[in-house]
Amino acid sequence: MLDTVALRCVIVDDNGEFLEAARQLLGREGLDVVAVASDAAEAVRLVAALQPDVALVDVYLGGEDGFELAPRLMDGNDGVRPAVLLISTYSERDLAELIAASPAAGFLSKSELSGAAVHAALGLDPPP
Repeated sequence: MLDTVALRCVIVDDNGEFLEAARQLLGREGLDVVAVASDAAEAVRLVAALQPDVALVDVYLGGEDGFELAPRLMDGNDGVRPAVLLISTYSERDLAELIAASPAAGFLSKSELSGAAVHAALGLDPPP
């Protein structure tokens, strides 16, 4: 069950500047960013070790594919299955077919990323 007060989050993106900005922003907005990862292997390791509530995964990770990573992260470890939200600088409309085919819980544009947006994408009320 997701905790609506302090969602534990891992952010996966190959852009170091974005990772730091997103970590700071989401931390200020009530999410507990427990780790960041810059590639799929690191993301799989961190999600398994830290068991976050949600993973924010860039759809294009350099030479890797966030759409392929999403189900790997959701396979669960000891029954723990984080929600995955895909993120991108591309619009949802541009990626609609790929998003629809993905098992991810939703999609957020990087330009609209916020704590409230993460909660809303997961169907949760933001913390007070």
